[in-house]
Amino acid sequence: MKFRLRLASGTVLLGYLSRELLSKVMTTTIIVVALMEILALLEQVTEIMHRHLGLTGVLYYAVMHMPLLFGNAMPIAVLIGTLLTLLQLTTSNEISIMRAAGLSTPGLIKLLLPTVIALGVLCGIVDDQVTPRTEQALAQWWNATSPNAPNDWHNYWIRANNDLINVNFLSAGGAMMKQVTVYHRDHRNLLQKVTTLADVHYIHGRWYGTPTRILSVVSPTRVDLLDTPPGQSIRLDWPASLTPGYLIQLTVSYTQSINTMLEEQRGALPSSQSPSFFLTEILGRIMLPVTFTVMLLLAVPVVYIPPRAGTRSWLPIWCLGAGLLFIVFQGLLRALGNAGTLPSLMAIFVGILIFILGVITVLLRIEER
Repeated sequence: MKFRLRLASGTVLLGYLSRELLSKVMTTTIIVVALMEILALLEQVTEIMHRHLGLTGVLYYAVMHMPLLFGNAMPIAVLIGTLLTLLQLTTSNEISIMRAAGLSTPGLIKLLLPTVIALGVLCGIVDDQVTPRTEQALAQWWNATSPNAPNDWHNYWIRANNDLINVNFLSAGGAMMKQVTVYHRDHRNLLQKVTTLADVHYIHGRWYGTPTRILSVVSPTRVDLLDTPPGQSIRLDWPASLTPGYLIQLTVSYTQSINTMLEEQRGALPSSQSPSFFLTEILGRIMLPVTFTVMLLLAVPVVYIPPRAGTRSWLPIWCLGAGLLFIVFQGLLRALGNAGTLPSLMAIFVGILIFILGVITVLLRIEER
């Protein structure tokens, strides 16, 4: 009977804490996403109106951009939501009551952990399955509706099989390109031929281009200029997976699923990034539940605020500052990992390990007092 009562009370407490934490985290997420959306629209609404897209264009931009903002807002929302939850429980003496009933700080963390991990999994799913699709559609729509896209110079690079493709002008949502240079390489990555195309079009699932010059590398010291029929369009042997949408995703809005990045890493799909970039992004996405757990641990010290101190304590501010420092530090390490300056494992795990050990040390010091 005692075991059943203890189990029932534990289940009730788990449900109560989960509801409180979830409601505050989601409310904070909505507020943060709304603020970020407003800032993004303030920057783009003039251009949207200039393109005569009207209110429909504004709403389309806001809706399609929301999943990316959701993923960016979730870490800070988990930190703030956890701080608010624990601060409320502390100032209302609920933490004191729980401690009197035998609940320790590790026990409190265990009760909050399932909700935090579930939020990390949810954020990972949105980042992996929803955001790549919406960002690709948004980037394709943005390029297709831009009147200056055909004359807007870029320097995009794509690796397709053994070939390197350089694109200078991209328009029509990725279906039209101008000033394209293709560097053909053999299986040993030795340059065999260079083809310069005046324009490239995507028609019925195939790429066609108009070559202006073809250079054939005969030897390290000899290059031959091949004859090209003037104005004649030829069919390009580019992979079928290189569609206009995928091209836009590679060049303009690089947000992809883990499965797509794995396919690119092994060379099955065209790519525009290095292997270190793929590994860092994949590890970072997989470790999102652990990252959210760090946010939970950084907020835990507020339970040691004396109830009489209430909101006058500076401890929540310090916890919030530590969480922001963690986000910045992780972002810096992740950027170094993407660039290949740091090993991917170090870029993802070092920051997490440092802050976990740091907050455990702080909690142990407080417990000793």
